[in-house]
Amino acid sequence: MRLTTKGRFAVTAMVDLAINGGRGPVTLASISERQKISLSYLEQLFGKLRRNNLVESVRGPGGGYYLAKIANKIKIAEIVLAVDEPLDSTHCAEKGDCFDGKPCLTHNLWMSLNEKIYAYLDSVNLQQLVDGQAKPATGVTAISINRSAVR
Repeated sequence: MRLTTKGRFAVTAMVDLAINGGRGPVTLASISERQKISLSYLEQLFGKLRRNNLVESVRGPGGGYYLAKIANKIKIAEIVLAVDEPLDSTHCAEKGDCFDGKPCLTHNLWMSLNEKIYAYLDSVNLQQLVDGQAKPATGVTAISINRSAVR
């Protein structure tokens, strides 16, 4: 699996939203500033997250985004898949036609890896990542995974 910037940024932004959303809607501009992610990129990602019912938006002054469900009900795999990030390490998009229309010699290896990666990301929820963060007094500036919190 190739987890690209799109999936990483979506997860990072969702953790930021979960951490900072307790006081009302959170603006994408504030997430952009804290996480150093382009505002236009966040707008694209949050459009997909909203269409997949992971976030909801409030328009107008004081508007922004908030989680559509509680953080412990949002799996990391859901976030990654919501932004169209394929969880696929095969070269055939899991079709089994990677070598002259047949599975290559290592097709089953990569399929098994896909299953393990998905199972892992599906076993971690957003709240676990939030709980793994220390909240500095000035706000959150970076997100890291506390591996002991997700085992």
